[in-house]
Amino acid sequence: MQVIILFFSFLCLKTNTDHSMQQDIVDLVRKNNIEATRKALEQGGDVNAKDGSNRSLLLIATVNGHEEMAKLLVAKGANVNQQADNLDSPFLYAGASGQTELVKLFLDNGARFDLFNRYNGTALIPACERGHIETVKLLANTKNFPIDHVNRLGWTALLEAVILGDGSAKYQQIVKILKEAGVNTRIADHEGVTPLQHARSKGFKEIVKLLE
Repeated sequence: MQVIILFFSFLCLKTNTDHSMQQDIVDLVRKNNIEATRKALEQGGDVNAKDGSNRSLLLIATVNGHEEMAKLLVAKGANVNQQADNLDSPFLYAGASGQTELVKLFLDNGARFDLFNRYNGTALIPACERGHIETVKLLANTKNFPIDHVNRLGWTALLEAVILGDGSAKYQQIVKILKEAGVNTRIADHEGVTPLQHARSKGFKEIVKLLE
């Protein structure tokens, strides 16, 4: 009986120690303390440790725009596809926020195209909505990227650029990039309205010219 009690005491102590170490490294990443994070990882810290919302260290670094921290974590083997409770992953968030250098880094380190955000969308769709031209250019021209993926709202990247964009020069450029990348300009939304029809109804004359 005493052996069993000692064994369970050891397990509890180990669990508490592991949890403490995980929280410590999460705090270091949040504070962008690169050298302390490096040391913690070298001493056995989990590079894929998560916070209370299941956000990985790499996602925390990405959300905070800490590029050098993200590079360190990737170099130490962090999973670029690990999703949090809200389905954000480092790759999906980097695309949505227009962090093109991180998108490149994550593409080079196993970014998956079959994992989607809470709207069942790709990294490209919100990049188009938010006008992140360089990110759009990179993703739209990445081999095998699903440029015509339809999200839960019934929108492709092109539809989102037209419907949620303002028709300004940057959205015109995004539409041009998507068209040159070979998107299907005829895919309509759930109501059967095409990108061209949306552009006409919004009075986006330059985008209409691109899509006609």
